Amino acid sequence: MKQLTLLSLFALAAFARAETTITLNGVHNCCRGCANGITKAAADFKDVTVTPAGKKVTITTKKKSDAKKVAEAIIAAGYYGTIEGDESADKKPTTASKPESKVAKATVSGVHLCCQKCADAATDAVKAVAGVTKYDIVSKAESFTVEGEFAKADLVAALNSAGFAGDIK
Repeated sequence: MKQLTLLSLFALAAFARAETTITLNGVHNCCRGCANGITKAAADFKDVTVTPAGKKVTITTKKKSDAKKVAEAIIAAGYYGTIEGDESADKKPTTASKPESKVAKATVSGVHLCCQKCADAATDAVKAVAGVTKYDIVSKAESFTVEGEFAKADLVAALNSAGFAGDIK
């Protein structure tokens, strides 16, 4: 009986210490400023460890829901990555949607642009979007403008692919 009680206590203790780890892959992280920005995005959360290493950001928390909230905070800070093992991210729409109309101009805000490497990476992403003819991306900017004849969804996809997130209007 004592052994069963001890085993139960050990199992309970292990469960109480259990942690959840998720990984964001493909995040833009070119310098110490990027790494600091990623870490700062999680600063308001308790019992969280955020480890930016190259294009991967590892988030360790006590609860899976907290880990996803931290990932959302990192994305809100202007970084983007896919969550490893997140089945909901892999789901495709089941109905066909009509093609998005093209826009002539969009303002992008909230993209992390702490240095020239960030600005260059964002510029490369924007240049790859079909129909883009002009952009004004500079380091440390809070927003930039993109012009041409392009779909906003293509711009979002290009920025996300380069590890950036932002608000496009």
